[in-house]
Amino acid sequence: MLPTEHRLRRREDFATAVRRGRRAGRTLLVVHVARERSGATDPHAPGEDASPTRAGFVVSKAVGGAVVRTKVKRRLRHLMRDRLGLLPPGSLVVVRALPGAGDAAYGQLARDLDAAITRLLGGGAR
Repeated sequence: MLPTEHRLRRREDFATAVRRGRRAGRTLLVVHVARERSGATDPHAPGEDASPTRAGFVVSKAVGGAVVRTKVKRRLRHLMRDRLGLLPPGSLVVVRALPGAGDAAYGQLARDLDAAITRLLGGGAR
């Protein structure tokens, strides 16, 4: 399960990640990553910690019925939990599942998520 402090819950945060962030698409999913903007705190000031990376998931009815959507969300949450440390602190991440994600194996979702994150972090020029 994804810890509470790493969950993206507010509509505004989802919109920020999708509208202002960078995007990397794969066969089964699209990943959006944006840096959170907070003018009140300076992440480089002593004694202040940067906000944690937070992730949210969008799984529409095009993926499948309620059972399939829930299964995909659980798989993506589990995969993302292990990859939060790869992203800069304060990042807002939205993972949007595409219709093929409902039939995909866990390993396929993992490969697509890894490829998208690698591309967003500058590891792949395509």
